[in-house]
Amino acid sequence: MKLSKEFKIGLIITAALALLYWGINFLKGEDIFSNEKVYLAIYKDVAGLEKANPVTINGLNVGQVRDMYFSSGGNANVTIEIVIRNEIGIPSNSVAEIISSDLLGSKALMIKLGNSPELAKSGDTLISEVEISIKEEIDKQLKPLKNKAEALMFSIDSVLTMLQSLFSVANTNNIAKSVEHIANSFENLEGATSTLDTLLGSQKNRLGNIVSNIESVTNNLKQNEDQFNHLMNNLSSFSDTLAAVKFAQTMNNVNETMKQMADITSKINQGEGTIGLLINNDSLYINLENTTRELDMLIRDLRTNPKKYVRFSVF
Repeated sequence: MKLSKEFKIGLIITAALALLYWGINFLKGEDIFSNEKVYLAIYKDVAGLEKANPVTINGLNVGQVRDMYFSSGGNANVTIEIVIRNEIGIPSNSVAEIISSDLLGSKALMIKLGNSPELAKSGDTLISEVEISIKEEIDKQLKPLKNKAEALMFSIDSVLTMLQSLFSVANTNNIAKSVEHIANSFENLEGATSTLDTLLGSQKNRLGNIVSNIESVTNNLKQNEDQFNHLMNNLSSFSDTLAAVKFAQTMNNVNETMKQMADITSKINQGEGTIGLLINNDSLYINLENTTRELDMLIRDLRTNPKKYVRFSVF
């Protein structure tokens, strides 16, 4: 039987349409010749998942994402249609988790099988999860370090602010003045030390005489220790005797005597009288010392050259 030209054209167009339909579904991830199961999963954020991304179970590719669209109800949730072309049973409590399939950020859908004895049917909705991205994981690990770095930077900023206020123009001038005052104080101290050295040098002989006199007094006290002990015993006996007399009258006499002694001491300190002049006037002391020295020289010369001062005539 000879086919007509129109029949041939119709057959070709039908085959082309069928091939086109199969190609379109193949590109969508649908295979019209296989027994596939479709599951749903709802996400608030698909994290970059796209259509035709693979679906894996235990690392094995068992299907792909066929479609993605917003759920009804206006809550902006995204519904994903998952096509499984494998005969493996999916428990009803299995989890569909969006994961990163490589370091470049490509996404895939991993089915984590549950332990429920009841299997999910085609058209059921699986539990949905989204894997933490590498960036989020790094941010999670670096967040404590970031907080510590921010605290450290805040401390450094506070220290720099304090240093800036410390070394302001006014404080710098005050510090310079303080350093200058310290330098002047050291100069004054050096001058005082030099003056003290000069004073000690000029009074060296006099200080030596004073030390010699103190040593002489100490030696005299040591040599007259017995007499001093006897004097102390006499004072003890005298104190016992004083205890036997009328105490009030004795104290009045003592107070009168002390008053007189205070008047005498005051006059001496004011330079009145010979003793006052002797104590308060260095010139009198020097004159006496010179007179004593000259008298000593005169006596020595008299002993050495008596004929110079005394003449004898023998008749």
